[in-house]
Amino acid sequence: MALGGNPIFNGKSFRGATQAPPAPQGYSGAPYGQQAYGQQPYAQAPYGQQTWNAQPQGMTDNQLQDMYNQPSAGPADTGRMTFDDVIVKTAACLGVVILGAAVTLTVGLGLASLLMIVGALGGFVLALVNTFKKQPSPALILAYAGLEGLFLGGLTRILDTQYPGVGLQAVVGTLSVFAVTLLLFKSGKVRATPKAMRFFMIALGGYALFSVVNLVMMLTGVTQEPFGLRSGVIGVVIGLLAIGLAAFSLIMDFTSIEAGVRSGAPQRFSWTAAFGLTVTLVWLYVEIIRLLAILRGDD
Repeated sequence: MALGGNPIFNGKSFRGATQAPPAPQGYSGAPYGQQAYGQQPYAQAPYGQQTWNAQPQGMTDNQLQDMYNQPSAGPADTGRMTFDDVIVKTAACLGVVILGAAVTLTVGLGLASLLMIVGALGGFVLALVNTFKKQPSPALILAYAGLEGLFLGGLTRILDTQYPGVGLQAVVGTLSVFAVTLLLFKSGKVRATPKAMRFFMIALGGYALFSVVNLVMMLTGVTQEPFGLRSGVIGVVIGLLAIGLAAFSLIMDFTSIEAGVRSGAPQRFSWTAAFGLTVTLVWLYVEIIRLLAILRGDD
């Protein structure tokens, strides 16, 4: 898709999407318009045989007219990716996420915590596998969605127990950010320009390094705060920055999907697009619910 867009889409092979289809072959194996050795030239028929532009036998005038009135083949008919494909497959991924979350929201708290850890680790591994695979695997993408559902359900269960209502607020916040970002992208007011993407990559690298350091400090007991260094005013600022990065990642997703549809990417890559959107929406939800928990904890 778009070169330099969302890293999830980079490295995928779209070269076949923009190449012209091979010239149709005749029954003798030679391209149309050229005759094989010993064959009659194209558009010339032997004596007593029907010419190429004659009406096919067994078809009436009405049948021929109906055939000519048929609409030309669209992207879906030619095996190309469409926006509808992306929407349907993204909805399937999010449906699996919801099913996974429902499991950890209904079982006991101890089992929910265990499933949350399994979902977090398994989802991380499958995220890497799906990112670096040249060809998308629907089974692995849906498995990733299910594991992330376990993780999100367990996280929501724990935080919602401490701060009632924070889960519903995070869902509304995630949908709101997604809707606003999509409207801004469709209006053309926000685009993933090369300069903006360079800034995004620098900011994302800094945020990732901070997150690793913060996690190590929490695991080693250097900080006793529930969110480590992400507490108080610093936590709020970092949370807003992370939400901004996730929102811009959505813009990159939309840009890559639009480029893929326009260039005629193979239909199977609609799963790649759905995977990219699912990863970003999971990240956005985690950042929003964490920011809400930090704000509620400071009350």
